[in-house]
Amino acid sequence: MPSFCPKASPLHNKKQKHKCKDCGRQFVENPTNKTISSETKKKIDGLLLERISLAGIARQVGVSKTLLQDYVNKKSAETPREIKVLDKPKGKMTIECDEMWSFVENKENKQWIWLALDTKTREIVGVYVGERSRESAKKLWKSLPPVYRQCAVFYTDFWEAYNTVIPKKRHKPVGKETGKTNHIERLNNTLRQRISRLVRKTLSFSKKLENHIGAIWYFVHYYNKCLSG
Repeated sequence: MPSFCPKASPLHNKKQKHKCKDCGRQFVENPTNKTISSETKKKIDGLLLERISLAGIARQVGVSKTLLQDYVNKKSAETPREIKVLDKPKGKMTIECDEMWSFVENKENKQWIWLALDTKTREIVGVYVGERSRESAKKLWKSLPPVYRQCAVFYTDFWEAYNTVIPKKRHKPVGKETGKTNHIERLNNTLRQRISRLVRKTLSFSKKLENHIGAIWYFVHYYNKCLSG
């Protein structure tokens, strides 16, 4: 058994904290395993959709940061990475596309969120998180349900990557002054207002890319569900 020395300050659960002399790891003798109740999980699920840090959520629901982080990691891994929208008949459709900047761990590790929005239904119909490159534009295109790839007219900014994936006859590059991308730009603002990880000056930024992507997809599914409900 490793030797240890007691720490001066107890844990919040009033159990004495110890530190291993060999490896420096902190631990508690005879720890009590804790789980998050179903009711608390429901509260957490709702708070994850608001601009609140994980530390803030932990304080609000009364669970440890470690326990909360484990739950968030699991939830992120289980969140589907594919679009779910209402069935659409083939016909006239209009899509607005845009990219918004985010980062993981530090601001040097930029991650771009590519989004496509159905202007009629306001549903998010395409999502990809990655570099601002042609390859990412292809991934956004592939994330679209087939009916949009076959029929829709696409309004985008002048980023050249869109030219590589959107059929020329259905691609309309426009400037902001035209108002043709107002809906997607408003959506970008909504995401920054609701997802704390996307606020540019924040302590709530993602430390793991998987959780960053999971948080975005989790909000996308919620957003589309609210529209269809």
